[in-house]
Amino acid sequence: MHSMTTEAVVLTEEQLLESGHKVGILGGTFNPPHIGHLIIAEHVKDQLGLERMLFMPSYTPPHRKGKETLDPLHRVHMLKYALAENEGFDIELSEIQRKGKSYTFDTLKALKEAHSDTEYYFVIGADMVEDLPNWYKIDELIQLVQFVAVGRPGYELQSSYPVIKVDVPKIDISSTLIRQKIREGCSIKYLVTDETEAYIRREGLYLNEEK
Repeated sequence: MHSMTTEAVVLTEEQLLESGHKVGILGGTFNPPHIGHLIIAEHVKDQLGLERMLFMPSYTPPHRKGKETLDPLHRVHMLKYALAENEGFDIELSEIQRKGKSYTFDTLKALKEAHSDTEYYFVIGADMVEDLPNWYKIDELIQLVQFVAVGRPGYELQSSYPVIKVDVPKIDISSTLIRQKIREGCSIKYLVTDETEAYIRREGLYLNEEK
């Protein structure tokens, strides 16, 4: 583990990524981003001593079959609103910019080539831990990144791959639930940030989405 120094406070974002500090990545569709995502990121960042958490929206998730995801531009805007109040949170746009299917191996390979001294900690839910053997180039991927697993109701954190387990409050909030509530005209207050909700309402998102 790298020692923490007071110099890290004054580094620019570019210097931070090039200086060998520990950086977390939380990937997902963020359709929409919600309070559960923020809670997970904050607890992982705190418990592992990470200096930044990057939220990495996928362009086309490789694990989702037959499901369409909201336009990336809307998802990025919602993330910006959701993360605005936490200086330790930022957005990683490499998968959006690359387009196509978002394979974690390709993303981490590119990030490590650009920032060879940075240790990346990739956060996944317990449901994904069970599916790790099916991930694209998983044996090579585990050489590039340290997986961090967070608990999720109904799943066990067990894997033959090296995974750090982090306990976070088990709050059963999902993007699917939020989209359903919007369709039904129900309140989503406290499920997403006020700024994210305002954007969703302003843009009329999810109102006509099929179940």
